[in-house]
Amino acid sequence: MKIKVCGITRKEDLDALVQLKADYAGFIFYGKSPRFAGNKLDGRTVREIGQQIGKVGVFVNADPQQVLQTVKDYGLDMVQLHGEESIDVCRKLRLSVPVVKAFPMGEKANGADNAAPFMPVTDYFLFDTASKEYGGTGRQFNWELLNDYSYDKPFFLSGGIGPGDTEAVLRWRHKHLFALDVNSRFETAPGVKDMDKVAAFINTIKK
Repeated sequence: MKIKVCGITRKEDLDALVQLKADYAGFIFYGKSPRFAGNKLDGRTVREIGQQIGKVGVFVNADPQQVLQTVKDYGLDMVQLHGEESIDVCRKLRLSVPVVKAFPMGEKANGADNAAPFMPVTDYFLFDTASKEYGGTGRQFNWELLNDYSYDKPFFLSGGIGPGDTEAVLRWRHKHLFALDVNSRFETAPGVKDMDKVAAFINTIKK
């Protein structure tokens, strides 16, 4: 099971993730997010430090050309589309970079149902807790809503996963679960990671 630590805004946190052998670091390029990376980390820093880790750029309803320019500037390996991006936008971007499409999960499994039309134009899905803020709620949705998920598309599990959830994740372990996506529950402030908690989580999951 792979681990993505999202909301990285500091060089020292990216350094630490590389040392911890996390699989992915997530950088949010949505200006309204308190974890916006665009004015805190420059592209050269991310390109150089991030050579040994997958770099995922998170975008919300961004112009595709802007997305592709950011991919080039920061050396991103993948883009995560967290808004209402269309099938056509996903298809165009996927010509240049692997695409993760996020879907919100409410009290019913509507997110998984909405994902079906995007099967041909994405590489991964991501399921996150539904909110008006496009993620970052720190709240979990009911993972059992995905028990009937049968599409042949691996997915990232997001939404309020915290340091105390390792046993629950390992018990559930859906056959199509590709990676865990953690963020706010591992912070001392928005964009500032508690690396002791991150290290303990990675070591427990990886062992």
